[in-house]
Amino acid sequence: MKKTFLYLILILIAISMIAPFFMMFLISLSGNENIFTDYKHMNLNFCSYKNVFQSIPVVKYFLNSLIVALFTTIGQVIISALAGYGFAKLKFKGSDAIFFIFILTMMVPSQVNIVPLFYLMSKLGWVNTYQALIIPGLFGGFGVYLMRQYFLSFSEELIEASILDGCNPFQTFYKIALPCALPAIATLSVFTFVSAWNSFIWPLIVTNTDSMRTLAVGLAVFKGSFREITMWGELTACACICSIPVIAVFILGKRYITVNPQSGAIKG
Repeated sequence: MKKTFLYLILILIAISMIAPFFMMFLISLSGNENIFTDYKHMNLNFCSYKNVFQSIPVVKYFLNSLIVALFTTIGQVIISALAGYGFAKLKFKGSDAIFFIFILTMMVPSQVNIVPLFYLMSKLGWVNTYQALIIPGLFGGFGVYLMRQYFLSFSEELIEASILDGCNPFQTFYKIALPCALPAIATLSVFTFVSAWNSFIWPLIVTNTDSMRTLAVGLAVFKGSFREITMWGELTACACICSIPVIAVFILGKRYITVNPQSGAIKG
């Protein structure tokens, strides 16, 4: 009885989370003239999606978002994994103090850094470029903290065994520790990709042409364009397109998040 009740609660929670996405998709197929009518009389079609592709350069926005999210994710995972392993396993003078500074950066609101960061980008001549969209997102205290905490639980016996086999610290990292860190890497990748994909304030500030705008900014520009009425069909169609990569990344990363931390290092 208790198990049945828990499953019922989980089903209700799942429905409450899926329902808005279902409604968004339904509205995107309804057309602007049918959105506020009875659902039984709706004429479902893909006209809204067609209008989106004709009204704004959605393909360019999509590619920009994909490039920024992919390179930001790859770069942050590499940097965070290296730094996290160094803080966890390579003890050196001042390591704790430096790591504490990394933790403090997580407490600073991102909005505080916008003005000095934009000033730096303008001095480097990177405004309205991929460098400005990607490079500031490569470094994050959360990623370093996550990877460090993961590597702290990594078996010392495996590290000692690799040293006896003649591995230097870097070889131990990428041959032994890194393959066993897939759950942490998958978790960090999903969080970073979603954050970079949904980023709005920084891309809005640092880009000023359609050729460099991301999908989140393009969606806001489309909504805020000079229209007498809000084009809800096209707006929700664009939102559906924006949701596809995030859902795909979560599905791809899900199987690695639940892997046993050291299953790749221990063979029967």
